[in-house]
Amino acid sequence: MIDSYKHQGLRKQLVDIIREKGITDCNVLAAIGKVPRHFFFDSSFLKYAYEDKAFPIGAGQTISQPYTVAFQSQLLMLTRGQKVLEVGTGSGYQACILAEIGAKVFSIERQKSLYDKAVQFLPSLGYRIKLFFGDGYKGLPAYAPFDKIIVTAGAPFIPDALMDQLKPGGILVIPVGSEDVQEMTTITRISEKDFQKREHGKFRFVPLLENKAREK
Repeated sequence: MIDSYKHQGLRKQLVDIIREKGITDCNVLAAIGKVPRHFFFDSSFLKYAYEDKAFPIGAGQTISQPYTVAFQSQLLMLTRGQKVLEVGTGSGYQACILAEIGAKVFSIERQKSLYDKAVQFLPSLGYRIKLFFGDGYKGLPAYAPFDKIIVTAGAPFIPDALMDQLKPGGILVIPVGSEDVQEMTTITRISEKDFQKREHGKFRFVPLLENKAREK
């Protein structure tokens, strides 16, 4: 895997694009500028790596549009050392962005083929990300509570289990809605029983699959 001056220049251009679209968190922008997105692409599709677009990665999933990755990451309001649960590892790109910002990342994936690939690939990038194969709707109760939770697929509803696994003061970022379009939503845990919900505009994600994880 080579990260050439050309790739670095393309990332700088990508950072400029998402900054122009409204991303202001300097830590998020720096992470987008540092993580080599082309490492997550098959060699046949490298020319698409630094376009601000989602791209298929197999198993019916996509690597999210860089702007969407940045938007969700900014909503988390991360500080270094915070414990973050990611639901939907996918390619692992979002997890690496979170780790680059300084989060302690726990990531769960229910597609066995994607999980197996991430387990082999992500350690080679030098990020210490804890990966799990399982049902994202259930979260990771054994490792809860989390400072922040991010869901990287469209959910028809907000799972109670994820809300329960937030620390007081914690934030859940989740796209909620139909398979066609979702409302980017944040849930902030104000206290043990009180939550605050905010909406942040329409996005399109692949659906968050229901039921228990399937072996493939």
